[in-house]
Amino acid sequence: MKFTAAAALLATLAAASPTNIRNAIASRAATDACSIGYCTQNGGTTGGAAGETVTVKDLASLTKYAESKDPYTIIVSGAISGAAKIRVGSDKTIYGESGSSIEGVGLYVKGVNNVILRNLKLTKVLAENGDAIGIQAAKNVWVDHCDLSSDLDHDKDYYDGLLDVTHAAEWVTISNTHLHDHFKASLVGHSDSNADEDTGTLHVTYANNYFSNINSRQPSVRFGNVHIINQLWEGAKGTGVNTRMGAQVFIQSSAFVNCATKAVESADSDTTGYAVLDDVDLGSSENSAPKGTLSASSFPYDTIKALGSGSIASTIPKTAGQTL
Repeated sequence: MKFTAAAALLATLAAASPTNIRNAIASRAATDACSIGYCTQNGGTTGGAAGETVTVKDLASLTKYAESKDPYTIIVSGAISGAAKIRVGSDKTIYGESGSSIEGVGLYVKGVNNVILRNLKLTKVLAENGDAIGIQAAKNVWVDHCDLSSDLDHDKDYYDGLLDVTHAAEWVTISNTHLHDHFKASLVGHSDSNADEDTGTLHVTYANNYFSNINSRQPSVRFGNVHIINQLWEGAKGTGVNTRMGAQVFIQSSAFVNCATKAVESADSDTTGYAVLDDVDLGSSENSAPKGTLSASSFPYDTIKALGSGSIASTIPKTAGQTL
């Protein structure tokens, strides 16, 4: 009797424990390179594919491999907690097994290149340990299928951001990610006074993401060029997208559901930003931002399939987050 490779793999998995199955699935998926948005540019984003694959179950091991100068694919298994900021090095993939979580620990991607963060559940990172994910002066970063949250039980400054992209970071894609239960979700560009560094940089794609029960910064964009496609905002409590300081934002095939009035605006800075909306269902909310110059043909990467605003509310909550 002849067995195919697929049949052999199925037989192996059938004999394995649930823990080993999760690890095998994660190890295979963790080898994927970025295939969507701006992180396909500048040579692409492969993370730790050139290095060894390791599995970590505690904060010390996660820190050791994430901060190493060598390339690694790091599989997070089980629940890790602490109070720390991990400075992720270049050429890393950090991938969460199904059901894994990291509480109280921020991932700081500063001044490095080629980083992939996928299928991670990050929660309740105190402000003293930075953002849940902070991308600063880094190039080629892919954040995909992550679940990022805190709570709304504390002052708005008790936690920092969930996912901030600052200091001239470049070629960043945020995809299939659920950001929820937080005050200040996501910045692109951190300060009005940082024009010298940020102008001409901060190219960021937000694709197929779900923002729910967030107060503001969904995202707030200064200086950058940002493409938002297939995004759902649900229950926005304050403001949605804020484009400022000359930023250009193109929002496509997206929807706002049960949100406060200010869906898209230009506010809080002396210099306005700009936005173009293409097939965006604002619900009962409004767009007051000046019209910008971007269009669907403005982006240098392969076209991202638009799901259509009418499909977003029924589709994105099922696909965004730690679902791999």
